Amino acid sequence: MSAHNVQIDVSPQYVVDQSHPLQNVFAFAYTVTVTNTGSVPVQLISRHWVIQDERGHTEEVKGLGVVGQQPLLRPGEAFQYTSGCRLRAPSGTMQGSYFFVAEDGHRFDAPIGTFVLESSSSGLSGRTLH
Repeated sequence: MSAHNVQIDVSPQYVVDQSHPLQNVFAFAYTVTVTNTGSVPVQLISRHWVIQDERGHTEEVKGLGVVGQQPLLRPGEAFQYTSGCRLRAPSGTMQGSYFFVAEDGHRFDAPIGTFVLESSSSGLSGRTLH
């Protein structure tokens, strides 16, 4: 087992009641679970997201912590939160990374693979691209 390792799982969903398709507003929620699979405690310091809609509009989001928190995760512990974003098109993708500092001073970025945001019920919601 690596001393510095995290697992990041994302589950996106379309939020119908916050969307206005006729005004090109498509709302999505995503639930993220971060699990410390390493052998030393790590703290999530900051996030970096790249959000792109199917029409090519790209937005970058950077900031400290997630949902106002910078959770400290001991080995085996997990932190889960739900956040959201809005697109100007019915579908798009998100990807990014979290920056961590371990209790032993080691600093590292944990990549978050591309996942699909899809408004149609028959779409790709929840599918992770590799």
